[in-house]
Amino acid sequence: MTAPGAAAGALRSGIVGRDTLRRLFSGRNLIVVAVIAIVFYIALVPLGFLLWETFVQDGQLTLERFREAYSAIGLTSMAANSLAFAAGSSAIAMTLGTLLAYLIVRTDVPFKPLMFAASLVPLIIPGILHTIAWIFLASPEIGVINLHVIQPLTGRSFDVFTLPGMMLVEGLHLAPLVFLLMVASFRSMDPSLEESAIMSGAPLSTVFRRVTIPLARPALYAAVLIMAVRTLESFEVPAIIGLQGGVWVFTSRIWHVLKDKPPSYGQAGAYSMSLLLLTSVGIYLHSRLAKRSRSYQTVTGKGFRPRPVHLGVWRWPATLLILLYFVVAVVLPLAILLYASTQRFYSPPTRATLSDMSLDSYRDVIHSDLAVTAVRNSTVLGLGSATAVMLLMAIASWIVVRTRLPGRWMIDNVSFMPLAIPGLVLGVGILFVYLRVPGVHLYNTLWIMFMAYLTRYMPYGMRYASTSMFQIGRELEESALTSGAGWFQSFRRVVVPLLMPGLIAGWIYILIVSVRELSSTIILYSPGKETLSILIWEMNQNGEFPQLAALGTMMVGALIVLVTLAYKLGARIGIREA
Repeated sequence: MTAPGAAAGALRSGIVGRDTLRRLFSGRNLIVVAVIAIVFYIALVPLGFLLWETFVQDGQLTLERFREAYSAIGLTSMAANSLAFAAGSSAIAMTLGTLLAYLIVRTDVPFKPLMFAASLVPLIIPGILHTIAWIFLASPEIGVINLHVIQPLTGRSFDVFTLPGMMLVEGLHLAPLVFLLMVASFRSMDPSLEESAIMSGAPLSTVFRRVTIPLARPALYAAVLIMAVRTLESFEVPAIIGLQGGVWVFTSRIWHVLKDKPPSYGQAGAYSMSLLLLTSVGIYLHSRLAKRSRSYQTVTGKGFRPRPVHLGVWRWPATLLILLYFVVAVVLPLAILLYASTQRFYSPPTRATLSDMSLDSYRDVIHSDLAVTAVRNSTVLGLGSATAVMLLMAIASWIVVRTRLPGRWMIDNVSFMPLAIPGLVLGVGILFVYLRVPGVHLYNTLWIMFMAYLTRYMPYGMRYASTSMFQIGRELEESALTSGAGWFQSFRRVVVPLLMPGLIAGWIYILIVSVRELSSTIILYSPGKETLSILIWEMNQNGEFPQLAALGTMMVGALIVLVTLAYKLGARIGIREA
């Protein structure tokens, strides 16, 4: 080759090399790599540190921490209590939630919109407030229901500080979640099968037992497994009710050893691994069940119009049953909190206490510097975590759905891993990370709780974002790219606006649950970094029941306003459909 030809070849090679490097290090690729790295870091690093701190001591594999943990309290009794609590609570939640969903969706009960809203209101009440309210209602000494209903009728009391009491409180709190899971199944079920059974002379009870329930079996199994996982990782009921009755489960034991002086991190890791194993089994079974759900499909391309099942003489008894649930699950807990907030010192309602009510507790809370700090911290953490999760998951869902990146399925799977990690266990793992990593000083700051919320709610953000991404065609994005728009410009001006209903729906959900979060926060907070849930917890520990009730009442009111605004917003931009 001549010198000019060699020079031209070298120039072309240099240009091609620069173009390759420019494409390789383009803004899109850098953002994709950064998002993948963040997803893997926040999902895997806390779990890795938890495994290391539990099984490695002085560089050697060991089970010494398990021996220390289970020599203090037997594994058999604690596992039995945990499983019994999960089974009993799930049974109560499944029975109530499934029956409510069937009556409201498939039958001719009146006032269906009102009934639907009444069935979901308990979701707004934070778990810690629901638990404390039931102590006021069903405590053997001060419980209103015991003093004014059960004892006069039976001469005995119902003790909420027992395993059955824990099951009842947790089951009532989780019933609305089962209701939501079962509503979708009952709505999509072909009613012609039930109508055929009724026309053949089968009574309603037989139709429900032999036709409706078998068709809803995948949703039922999924709800059972989800309830089992939720109850195994539940913290409020075991810590507030269980410990007073001497009923130990994994979550209450983890919290107990971490509040020792000094904290027993090794024992906490051992208990956390046992609990993580149980919840992982539940998540695995749920994923296996989801793969077989296609065999139960009854809605195909053939259209149908669902007609309600006529209950006949049972129509009004069914309506009264729904109203009774609303009274027990919503009216009584909120009423007792409202009553407690008007007392100087809590005591069961009497004619004298009802005539001596005041708003002093509300004034105390409003003028409390600690309450102002808790509101500010909860707001910052809620807004920050909701925004960060949805932005991160918008890009992650684009990578999974839109690209052909090898191994992109791993991003989807890893983003869902925190779903199997109980909040308390996640708090322990994150605590290990930022106590052990040199040069990173997140402990005693809001950032460590932000990392916990980011990890804990990433699976929910991924679900909202990916579901919306699947519904968007590629054509609009491809048209923008063909017209000369860069990737970031097309993503910001085409993809994100189309994703907005799903993104805002996920943002609102994460904001609400972040404000209510307690299980991971109680491991990670420090003085001056209290949130609303932590402040309510501390008030309960200190016996400040009127102030606790006042703060809780205002908190529930604020959450109701937030949910109402979200519902109104959803009517305009399609959040409800998302």
